[in-house]
Amino acid sequence: MERKEKIKITFESGITVTCEIRFDENPKTAEALMKALPFEARAEFWGKEIYFEAPFKVSLEKAKEIVDYGDVAYWPEGPALCLFFGPTLSSPSPDVIKPYSPVNVIGKILEDPKILEKVEEGEKLRVEKA
Repeated sequence: MERKEKIKITFESGITVTCEIRFDENPKTAEALMKALPFEARAEFWGKEIYFEAPFKVSLEKAKEIVDYGDVAYWPEGPALCLFFGPTLSSPSPDVIKPYSPVNVIGKILEDPKILEKVEEGEKLRVEKA
């Protein structure tokens, strides 16, 4: 059976998203994230992607160059955790979500990802087990 866990990301503006972390596709990345919890960081934007520093390092597993709306991914070059809620600055069209470089997709945002449009750049955030 596929293993899943939940994390909660709370922004200082009061916005909270719950994400389901899936261990099937990129187990090393998912495991490293769960071991690193809880941690704090600051939100940065790249188009309709929020990314923030992750306190762990993992290399590319089954990395993807195109992700889906609502995906949660790990970007080894950061290292950073990424929340995708629309096209990024490298998306070739409005319906394609393309990270800056390949990412390990490890989960999904459970709420409507549109809520992330209200987050301000530089906001403090906390990532913890849900």
